[in-house]
Amino acid sequence: MKRNRELNKREIEAFQKNEITEYHIYRNLATRVHGVKNRRVLAQIADDEMRHYNIWKTHTRRDVAPSRFRIWFYSLVSMLFGFTFGIRLMEKGEKGALDAYGALPPSLHEVNGILRDEEEHEEALLKLLDEERLQYTGSIVLGLNDALVELMGVLAGLTLALQDTALVALTASITGFAAALSMAASEYLSTKSEPNGNNPFRAAIYTGIAYLMTVVVLVAPYMFVPDLYVSLGLSFFGAVCIIGFFNYYISVARDVPFRTRFLEMVGLSFSVAALSFLAGYAIRYAFGIDV
Repeated sequence: MKRNRELNKREIEAFQKNEITEYHIYRNLATRVHGVKNRRVLAQIADDEMRHYNIWKTHTRRDVAPSRFRIWFYSLVSMLFGFTFGIRLMEKGEKGALDAYGALPPSLHEVNGILRDEEEHEEALLKLLDEERLQYTGSIVLGLNDALVELMGVLAGLTLALQDTALVALTASITGFAAALSMAASEYLSTKSEPNGNNPFRAAIYTGIAYLMTVVVLVAPYMFVPDLYVSLGLSFFGAVCIIGFFNYYISVARDVPFRTRFLEMVGLSFSVAALSFLAGYAIRYAFGIDV
């Protein structure tokens, strides 16, 4: 969009449609979230979106219907993955709209200034949101990271040492379940001894569930695929998917870089797996085991 031309009516209506759509999304979330503070913040942002809508309406002189699909989609994402993630994902997808605001023609400079002020206001409000699951990100990271590093190493070593998918699945499942309980107990004691305000029991639950979910994903291929090395490859692929999804979630919800954290976790997990694979081969050769 260039500054040397006027916006046409369709382009202004697109801005107007975006604002009314986000108004309905924020209003929906405001009625569903827990906590008076969160409800007030979301309701205030919804009011800002309606104000944006009315600003554009003074130029189009007509009402515009919201996008029902976007309302449904972001409301669903927010219910599944948390309202902070849903809102941040939506705002991330609106970067193009902000760039378009910055390229408004001279005749709309006054509107541009108003909208810029409102966007800064909304960003400040978003930082006030408080969601429980983000308070326990450290516990989830602990469970995921420990399960990925430990269990990938165990699977790699067992694959070479035992040479049987059923035995590998059984051994890894028992190891993973015991380790999940151990990690949950350790997180409980660790959180209880730290004055960070988090509930030790909830921290333990988040850690244990994250660990167990990772165990299920990594062990599942050995239960359904007869080939050992195909199963190991699928487990590694599952690990990369878990790392990718979790780091993307954190990068969006907390507005932090994705690439560095993702590569660090992948590198660490696969390094441990490679060393364990070699250790399994060495142990099998040293003891003359042939299962």
